[in-house]
Amino acid sequence: MDSLITASARALAAGDALGALQRVALRDDPPALALRGIAMAQLGEHPRARELLRRAARGFGAHEALARARCVVAEAEVALAMRDLGGSPRALAAASATLQAHADHANALQAQLIAARRLLLLGRLGEAAAALARLDALLARSDGRGLPPTLVAVAELAGAELALRSLRVGAAQEALARAHEAAGRAGVPALLAEVAQARAELGKPAARRLAAGGEQALRLDEVSALLASDALVVDACRRGLGVGAAWRPLARRPVLFALARALAEAWPGDADRDALIACVFRTRRPDETHRARLRVEIGRLRKLVASLAHVEATARGFALRPLGGRVVTVLAPPIDGDQASLVALLSDGSAWSTSALALALGASQRTVQRALAELEAAGRVRSIGQARARRWLAPPLAGFTTILLLPAALPIE
Repeated sequence: MDSLITASARALAAGDALGALQRVALRDDPPALALRGIAMAQLGEHPRARELLRRAARGFGAHEALARARCVVAEAEVALAMRDLGGSPRALAAASATLQAHADHANALQAQLIAARRLLLLGRLGEAAAALARLDALLARSDGRGLPPTLVAVAELAGAELALRSLRVGAAQEALARAHEAAGRAGVPALLAEVAQARAELGKPAARRLAAGGEQALRLDEVSALLASDALVVDACRRGLGVGAAWRPLARRPVLFALARALAEAWPGDADRDALIACVFRTRRPDETHRARLRVEIGRLRKLVASLAHVEATARGFALRPLGGRVVTVLAPPIDGDQASLVALLSDGSAWSTSALALALGASQRTVQRALAELEAAGRVRSIGQARARRWLAPPLAGFTTILLLPAALPIE
């Protein structure tokens, strides 16, 4: 490796993308192309970065499998930053195996971390937890020796995100503290800022508690405390209801969930039959068929929550009566509407394509496009680019695990 390549790699490791480009901007040999691609990625020029990394991978010869594998890892992280989640993870897994076979443990861990972060973005928390557990075991085995602190910091950020999605606030705070310590050792300003922003997110509203007198914004630790309390919580964030560890999921039974929420919002009073029919069946002119169906659905709900509450018939409708004199609380997302999940994804600060949003939400692209158009008209999202290059962001940009670091894609040799 010549002196300019070495100097450029050192600049990238310190987070100085412009300094790295100054040394290799006019070169077209594969190592320089790879470094240029990483630098462009750090500057946010992801399409150009992907093109340069692909050219670099093609330029390395058949005997340079290690260098090609590093380019594959770098390109995979570019795809992650672009929220291009539709590709197959097989190439990344093969690159990780190649890096491991050549004793490039830092980049092998980087590849596994990218795969885990992709699973997090797709909402596959069980698989992401398993991947991060394997990564933690490898980190513990090496005790962090020989690993770039930037890699350790990003791994801890991913662990914190998983803990937050699982409502393990204490574990998230510990992971963020370790990320802060690793970022301090790395000395990369962008990484330090990202960790600081992640810690600040814990103090922001994560949900709303609805009551007859109004609503109250709750931080994530307050949400966790509420769910662990003795209250009967109808959770509109996860679509279910429960008391403490007892949980009844209703995500796949929308009618029953709508009934449960309507009854909880009316507690301690009762809900009118016609109001329930209008809420659940979306009709303003109920007839006997709607009333009969309401009785059937109430019966199903009554059976489902029998160990937690009774659903009593009253003169005007139905009332929810929790067992043991518990209070009833409705927990709602920070924003209402069908677009709430879209806004939650976009609030991570990165630019998403429509196809990536549809994949993450498990919805059709057309459904996502209609929702994005409504949100754009309301000023809650913005788009950049045109046609297939169009990407969506939520103003103001917020969130974490979003910046592209590529800390060890081409280590100094």
